[in-house]
Amino acid sequence: MLEEFEDTDNTVDESRSTGRRRRMGRGRRVAVSLVAFLLLLVVGIVGYGWFLSSKVDRNLAREDLLGSSADQTATTQGKKLVTDKGTNYLLIGSDARPGETASRSDVIQLVHVTEARDEIWIIHFPRDLYVPVPGHGEDKINAAYAYGQSPLLVSTIQDLVGVKIDHIAKTDFEGFKNLTDALGGVRINNQQASPKYPAGPVDLDGEQALEYVRERKTLAEGDISRGQRQQAWLKAMMSETLSPGVLLNPSKLNGVIDAGTKHTTVDNSLSTGTIRREAIRMRGIRGDDIHFVTAPFSGYGTAPNGGAIDILDEQGMSRLSDALRTDDMASYEG
Repeated sequence: MLEEFEDTDNTVDESRSTGRRRRMGRGRRVAVSLVAFLLLLVVGIVGYGWFLSSKVDRNLAREDLLGSSADQTATTQGKKLVTDKGTNYLLIGSDARPGETASRSDVIQLVHVTEARDEIWIIHFPRDLYVPVPGHGEDKINAAYAYGQSPLLVSTIQDLVGVKIDHIAKTDFEGFKNLTDALGGVRINNQQASPKYPAGPVDLDGEQALEYVRERKTLAEGDISRGQRQQAWLKAMMSETLSPGVLLNPSKLNGVIDAGTKHTTVDNSLSTGTIRREAIRMRGIRGDDIHFVTAPFSGYGTAPNGGAIDILDEQGMSRLSDALRTDDMASYEG
């Protein structure tokens, strides 16, 4: 494993026995997000969509994020990648603080949009999930980015799930913070109480939301619980953005789009025209149509180098792969 992905403390302490693990993994700054995908849902829905799409085009950065993975047609096991059922986006994020050159926690989300464009399924891949990385043996999934940046991360996930990833978006948590404030804050249904945030509805501004999703030491399952909090935050932002109070308010929607796109980079093939067409096709999507799951893992373990890992549930991953390939995520049981 690359040195920057090694835990600063590989010692298994007493908190491991209660499901908590201390993880201080370091990676190169990965910029990534659901914010760009959020734009697919709102740009073009209203009459002033052309103006907003022009703003998106000016603000979004574009890079060759897919690289050679765009031409991948089969997994390393020789299985053909499925490309004709729905659309898949890889969204990667970093919670690095401003001025930092390394990220503390990678956010890796696979977004599956159904062929009918009536549902969105967002699959969280824990950063410590121990998986085969093409050309590098087994390692934590976030190490794939350090070895080969986004193209290798794409290939790693394509091998796991057996479906083609069509587009990539990346941002950092500063973009999430700004978007939260542009929305006027969000209300999150907090599933797991912590010293500062009780269970139940919690109203958060941008700074509070960052604190909320960065917490892990007081949570029952460490990074797994933190990933669930991140998903709750993302859903709250997406639901609020899709509300009439935002969509029908030109000034507010303008601010939301501006905040979301300034910290976002997408792959070269995700053109503004593509975003606009997808937005029109998904104009019926609402909060209840957005579903969150965690990629299957069977427990916690220790890698050969002593680092804490999440153990891949291979049977569960096979079920997830089948659900994605057949565009039937509603049948998946995590």
